[in-house]
Amino acid sequence: MQLIDAIENFRFHCKYEKNLNLKTLRAYDIDINQFLENFFSYKIKEISKSELKEYVEKLYSNDYKIKTIKRKIAVLKAFFNYLEFDELIELNPFRKLRLSLKEPTILPKTLDLKEIKLILKYLYTLKKQHFKKESLDYKLLVRDIITIEILFSTGVRVSELSNLKIKDINIRTGNIKIFGKGSKERIIQICDFEVLTLLKEYSKIFDLENKVHEYFLLNRLNKNFSEQSIRLMLKKYQKNINSSKNITPHMFRHSFATLLLEEGVDVRYIQNMLGHASISTTQIYTKVNTKHQRKILNTKHPRKSLIFTS
Repeated sequence: MQLIDAIENFRFHCKYEKNLNLKTLRAYDIDINQFLENFFSYKIKEISKSELKEYVEKLYSNDYKIKTIKRKIAVLKAFFNYLEFDELIELNPFRKLRLSLKEPTILPKTLDLKEIKLILKYLYTLKKQHFKKESLDYKLLVRDIITIEILFSTGVRVSELSNLKIKDINIRTGNIKIFGKGSKERIIQICDFEVLTLLKEYSKIFDLENKVHEYFLLNRLNKNFSEQSIRLMLKKYQKNINSSKNITPHMFRHSFATLLLEEGVDVRYIQNMLGHASISTTQIYTKVNTKHQRKILNTKHPRKSLIFTS
Protein backbone atom coordinates (compact mmCIF):
# COMPACT_ATOMS: atom_id res chain seq x y z
CA MET A 1 0.00 0.00 0.00
CA GLN A 2 1.23 3.49 -0.87
CA LEU A 3 1.77 5.90 2.02
CA ILE A 4 -0.82 8.35 0.66
CA ASP A 5 -3.51 5.61 0.68
CA ALA A 6 -2.57 4.53 4.20
CA ILE A 7 -2.90 8.13 5.38
CA GLU A 8 -6.40 8.39 3.90
CA ASN A 9 -7.36 5.24 5.80
CA PHE A 10 -5.87 6.74 8.97
CA ARG A 11 -7.93 9.91 8.49
CA PHE A 12 -11.09 7.80 8.25
CA HIS A 13 -10.03 5.91 11.40
CA CYS A 14 -9.46 9.16 13.35
CA LYS A 15 -12.71 10.77 12.25
CA TYR A 16 -15.18 7.88 12.39
CA GLU A 17 -13.62 5.24 14.65
CA LYS A 18 -11.81 7.40 17.21
CA ASN A 19 -14.34 10.28 16.89
CA LEU A 20 -11.67 12.96 17.27
CA ASN A 21 -12.95 16.54 17.25
CA LEU A 22 -12.51 18.84 14.27
CA LYS A 23 -9.72 20.87 15.86
CA THR A 24 -7.66 17.73 16.59
CA LEU A 25 -8.28 16.39 13.08
CA ARG A 26 -6.98 19.62 11.56
CA ALA A 27 -3.86 19.47 13.73
CA TYR A 28 -3.29 15.82 12.72
CA ASP A 29 -3.65 16.80 9.06
CA ILE A 30 -0.93 19.45 9.30
CA ASP A 31 1.59 17.04 10.82
CA ILE A 32 0.72 14.00 8.73
CA ASN A 33 0.77 16.04 5.48
CA GLN A 34 4.23 17.33 6.35
CA PHE A 35 5.40 13.73 6.74
CA LEU A 36 3.75 12.80 3.43
CA GLU A 37 5.62 15.57 1.61
CA ASN A 38 8.90 13.92 2.56
CA PHE A 39 7.90 10.35 1.65
CA PHE A 40 5.25 10.87 -1.03
CA SER A 41 6.38 8.06 -3.36
CA TYR A 42 7.02 5.53 -0.58
CA LYS A 43 5.09 2.40 0.19
CA ILE A 44 4.35 2.02 3.88
CA LYS A 45 6.57 -1.07 4.21
CA GLU A 46 9.52 0.94 2.86
CA ILE A 47 9.49 3.32 5.82
CA SER A 48 11.88 1.92 8.39
CA LYS A 49 13.65 3.08 11.51
CA SER A 50 16.35 4.86 9.45
CA GLU A 51 13.76 6.92 7.49
CA LEU A 52 12.04 7.95 10.68
CA LYS A 53 15.34 8.86 12.31
CA GLU A 54 16.25 10.98 9.28
CA TYR A 55 12.85 12.72 9.45
CA VAL A 56 13.24 13.55 13.15
CA GLU A 57 16.70 15.00 12.45
CA LYS A 58 15.14 17.14 9.72
CA LEU A 59 12.55 18.47 12.20
CA TYR A 60 15.40 19.43 14.53
CA SER A 61 17.28 21.20 11.72
CA ASN A 62 14.17 23.29 10.96
CA ASP A 63 14.45 24.81 14.45
CA TYR A 64 11.08 23.61 15.66
CA LYS A 65 10.52 23.84 19.39
CA ILE A 66 10.84 20.56 21.30
CA LYS A 67 7.13 20.74 22.14
CA THR A 68 6.27 20.97 18.42
CA ILE A 69 8.59 18.09 17.51
CA LYS A 70 7.04 15.93 20.25
CA ARG A 71 3.57 16.68 18.91
CA LYS A 72 4.54 15.79 15.34
CA ILE A 73 6.14 12.54 16.48
CA ALA A 74 3.09 11.68 18.62
CA VAL A 75 0.88 11.94 15.51
CA LEU A 76 3.25 9.69 13.55
CA LYS A 77 3.32 7.16 16.39
CA ALA A 78 -0.49 7.09 16.37
CA PHE A 79 -0.38 6.56 12.59
CA PHE A 80 2.08 3.65 12.74
CA ASN A 81 0.28 2.10 15.72
CA TYR A 82 -2.86 2.13 13.60
CA LEU A 83 -1.00 0.47 10.68
CA GLU A 84 0.35 -2.24 12.98
CA PHE A 85 -3.00 -2.84 14.67
CA ASP A 86 -4.75 -3.18 11.29
CA GLU A 87 -1.94 -5.52 10.17
CA LEU A 88 -0.94 -3.26 7.29
CA ILE A 89 2.65 -3.52 8.55
CA GLU A 90 4.25 -6.31 10.55
CA LEU A 91 6.10 -4.15 13.04
CA ASN A 92 5.82 -0.49 14.00
CA PRO A 93 9.28 1.00 13.21
CA PHE A 94 8.91 3.37 16.17
CA ARG A 95 9.36 0.34 18.45
CA LYS A 96 13.03 0.26 17.47
CA LEU A 97 13.57 4.01 17.67
CA ARG A 98 14.66 5.51 20.99
CA LEU A 99 13.97 9.21 21.31
CA SER A 100 14.65 11.38 24.32
CA LEU A 101 12.98 14.73 23.85
CA LYS A 102 13.06 16.87 26.97
CA GLU A 103 11.33 20.21 26.98
CA PRO A 104 12.78 23.08 28.98
CA THR A 105 10.61 23.91 31.96
CA ILE A 106 9.09 27.33 31.30
CA LEU A 107 7.14 28.79 34.17
CA PRO A 108 3.66 30.06 33.23
CA LYS A 109 3.29 33.80 32.78
CA THR A 110 0.74 35.27 35.16
CA LEU A 111 -0.90 38.55 36.07
CA ASP A 112 -0.73 39.52 39.71
CA LEU A 113 -3.84 40.67 41.54
CA LYS A 114 -2.93 44.36 41.17
CA GLU A 115 -2.70 44.01 37.38
CA ILE A 116 -6.04 42.21 37.17
CA LYS A 117 -7.60 44.86 39.41
CA LEU A 118 -6.24 47.58 37.10
CA ILE A 119 -7.85 46.01 34.02
CA LEU A 120 -11.21 45.42 35.69
CA LYS A 121 -11.28 48.87 37.34
CA TYR A 122 -10.67 50.48 33.95
CA LEU A 123 -13.51 48.47 32.34
CA TYR A 124 -16.03 49.02 35.14
CA THR A 125 -15.22 52.76 35.11
CA LEU A 126 -15.94 52.82 31.36
CA LYS A 127 -19.21 51.02 32.02
CA LYS A 128 -20.28 53.57 34.66
CA GLN A 129 -19.46 56.45 32.35
CA HIS A 130 -21.48 55.01 29.48
CA PHE A 131 -24.79 56.86 29.24
CA LYS A 132 -26.26 55.07 26.21
CA LYS A 133 -27.22 51.75 27.77
CA GLU A 134 -29.06 50.66 24.64
CA SER A 135 -26.13 51.26 22.30
CA LEU A 136 -24.11 48.52 20.61
CA ASP A 137 -20.90 49.87 22.16
CA TYR A 138 -22.34 49.38 25.65
CA LYS A 139 -23.49 45.85 24.82
CA LEU A 140 -20.02 44.93 23.55
CA LEU A 141 -18.36 46.50 26.60
CA VAL A 142 -20.51 44.34 28.90
CA ARG A 143 -19.58 41.35 26.72
CA ASP A 144 -15.87 42.17 27.07
CA ILE A 145 -16.10 42.54 30.85
CA ILE A 146 -17.99 39.28 31.34
CA THR A 147 -15.45 37.51 29.09
CA ILE A 148 -12.55 38.65 31.27
CA GLU A 149 -14.48 38.01 34.48
CA ILE A 150 -15.22 34.40 33.47
CA LEU A 151 -11.61 33.80 32.38
CA PHE A 152 -10.42 34.96 35.80
CA SER A 153 -13.28 33.53 37.90
CA THR A 154 -13.13 30.00 36.47
CA GLY A 155 -9.70 29.49 34.88
CA VAL A 156 -11.26 28.11 31.69
CA ARG A 157 -9.26 27.88 28.48
CA VAL A 158 -10.06 30.52 25.87
CA SER A 159 -11.21 27.77 23.46
CA GLU A 160 -13.60 26.42 26.13
CA LEU A 161 -15.07 29.86 26.73
CA SER A 162 -15.35 30.82 23.08
CA ASN A 163 -17.18 27.56 22.29
CA LEU A 164 -19.43 27.68 25.36
CA LYS A 165 -23.08 27.12 24.44
CA ILE A 166 -26.01 28.93 26.08
CA LYS A 167 -27.49 25.58 27.13
CA ASP A 168 -24.31 24.82 29.14
CA ILE A 169 -24.48 27.83 31.45
CA ASN A 170 -27.06 28.49 34.16
CA ILE A 171 -27.39 32.29 34.26
CA ARG A 172 -29.17 32.26 37.62
CA THR A 173 -26.75 30.04 39.58
CA GLY A 174 -23.56 30.62 37.60
CA ASN A 175 -22.99 26.89 37.01
CA ILE A 176 -21.02 26.24 33.81
CA LYS A 177 -20.62 22.89 32.06
CA ILE A 178 -17.25 22.82 30.30
CA PHE A 179 -16.23 20.40 27.56
CA GLY A 180 -12.45 20.35 27.77
CA LYS A 181 -9.62 18.51 26.05
CA GLY A 182 -10.39 14.94 25.14
CA SER A 183 -14.12 15.73 25.35
CA LYS A 184 -13.89 15.59 29.14
CA GLU A 185 -16.74 17.31 30.93
CA ARG A 186 -16.43 19.29 34.14
CA ILE A 187 -18.63 21.68 36.11
CA ILE A 188 -17.36 24.97 37.50
CA GLN A 189 -19.24 27.74 39.28
CA ILE A 190 -19.15 31.50 39.24
CA CYS A 191 -19.66 32.44 42.89
CA ASP A 192 -18.96 36.19 43.04
CA PHE A 193 -22.16 38.26 43.40
CA GLU A 194 -20.87 41.13 41.22
CA VAL A 195 -19.93 38.74 38.40
CA LEU A 196 -23.29 36.93 38.65
CA THR A 197 -25.08 40.29 38.43
CA LEU A 198 -23.10 41.20 35.32
CA LEU A 199 -23.83 37.75 33.87
CA LYS A 200 -27.56 38.41 34.20
CA GLU A 201 -27.20 41.85 32.61
CA TYR A 202 -25.26 40.37 29.69
CA SER A 203 -27.91 37.68 29.26
CA LYS A 204 -30.67 40.30 29.22
CA ILE A 205 -29.12 42.73 26.74
CA PHE A 206 -28.16 39.91 24.34
CA ASP A 207 -31.55 38.23 24.83
CA LEU A 208 -29.99 34.87 25.70
CA GLU A 209 -33.05 33.63 27.61
CA ASN A 210 -34.93 33.21 24.34
CA LYS A 211 -32.01 31.03 23.14
CA VAL A 212 -32.16 32.40 19.61
CA HIS A 213 -28.38 31.90 19.44
CA GLU A 214 -26.31 28.79 20.06
CA TYR A 215 -23.20 30.37 21.57
CA PHE A 216 -22.98 32.21 24.87
CA LEU A 217 -20.41 34.84 23.81
CA LEU A 218 -21.49 36.84 20.77
CA ASN A 219 -19.85 39.41 18.49
CA ARG A 220 -21.47 42.49 16.95
CA LEU A 221 -23.09 40.29 14.27
CA ASN A 222 -24.54 37.95 16.90
CA LYS A 223 -22.13 35.23 15.79
CA ASN A 224 -19.66 33.28 17.94
CA PHE A 225 -17.09 35.53 19.68
CA SER A 226 -13.99 33.70 18.45
CA GLU A 227 -10.76 32.87 20.30
CA GLN A 228 -8.82 35.28 18.10
CA SER A 229 -11.35 38.05 18.76
CA ILE A 230 -10.92 37.53 22.52
CA ARG A 231 -7.14 37.83 22.14
CA LEU A 232 -7.47 41.02 20.10
CA MET A 233 -9.94 42.45 22.63
CA LEU A 234 -7.40 41.94 25.43
CA LYS A 235 -4.66 43.56 23.36
CA LYS A 236 -6.87 46.61 22.87
CA TYR A 237 -7.41 47.06 26.61
CA GLN A 238 -3.76 46.32 27.31
CA LYS A 239 -2.86 49.36 25.19
CA ASN A 240 -5.59 51.46 26.82
CA ILE A 241 -4.19 50.88 30.32
CA ASN A 242 -0.58 51.24 29.07
CA SER A 243 0.43 47.82 30.32
CA SER A 244 3.91 46.66 29.32
CA LYS A 245 2.81 43.02 29.55
CA ASN A 246 1.54 41.11 26.54
CA ILE A 247 -1.77 40.12 28.13
CA THR A 248 -3.25 36.85 26.80
CA PRO A 249 -6.37 34.87 27.78
CA HIS A 250 -4.21 32.05 29.12
CA MET A 251 -2.57 34.39 31.63
CA PHE A 252 -5.91 34.62 33.45
CA ARG A 253 -6.00 30.81 33.65
CA HIS A 254 -2.46 30.78 35.09
CA SER A 255 -3.35 33.57 37.52
CA PHE A 256 -6.49 31.71 38.62
CA ALA A 257 -4.38 28.68 39.59
CA THR A 258 -1.49 30.59 41.15
CA LEU A 259 -3.63 32.91 43.27
CA LEU A 260 -5.71 30.00 44.58
CA LEU A 261 -2.52 28.18 45.54
CA GLU A 262 -1.33 31.30 47.37
CA GLU A 263 -4.57 31.16 49.37
CA GLY A 264 -3.76 27.60 50.43
CA VAL A 265 -6.19 25.74 48.15
CA ASP A 266 -5.19 22.08 47.68
CA VAL A 267 -3.54 21.48 44.29
CA ARG A 268 -5.91 18.57 43.57
CA TYR A 269 -8.95 20.85 43.75
CA ILE A 270 -7.21 23.21 41.32
CA GLN A 271 -6.39 20.26 39.03
CA ASN A 272 -10.07 19.37 38.94
CA MET A 273 -11.18 22.94 38.21
CA LEU A 274 -8.60 23.38 35.43
CA GLY A 275 -9.49 20.03 33.86
CA HIS A 276 -5.93 18.67 33.96
CA ALA A 277 -5.68 14.92 33.36
CA SER A 278 -2.48 14.69 35.40
CA ILE A 279 -1.58 16.30 38.71
CA SER A 280 1.96 16.89 37.37
CA THR A 281 0.55 19.45 34.91
CA THR A 282 -1.03 21.41 37.76
CA GLN A 283 2.03 21.17 40.01
CA ILE A 284 3.98 23.60 37.82
CA TYR A 285 1.96 26.35 39.52
CA THR A 286 3.60 25.48 42.83
CA LYS A 287 6.85 26.75 41.32
CA VAL A 288 5.42 30.24 40.80
CA ASN A 289 3.68 30.34 44.16
CA THR A 290 6.02 32.94 45.66
CA LYS A 291 3.68 34.00 48.47
CA HIS A 292 3.60 30.52 49.99
CA GLN A 293 7.33 30.11 49.36
CA ARG A 294 8.08 33.36 51.20
CA LYS A 295 5.93 32.24 54.14
CA ILE A 296 7.79 28.92 54.39
CA LEU A 297 11.24 30.50 54.16
CA ASN A 298 10.32 33.26 56.59
CA THR A 299 8.97 30.93 59.28
CA LYS A 300 10.71 27.57 58.77
CA HIS A 301 14.24 28.27 57.52
CA PRO A 302 16.87 27.50 60.22
CA ARG A 303 18.74 30.75 59.43
CA LYS A 304 16.23 32.46 61.73
CA SER A 305 17.93 30.85 64.73
CA LEU A 306 21.34 32.29 63.84
CA ILE A 307 21.89 35.83 65.23
CA PHE A 308 25.23 37.63 64.91
CA THR A 309 24.52 41.37 65.04
CA SER A 310 22.88 41.83 68.46
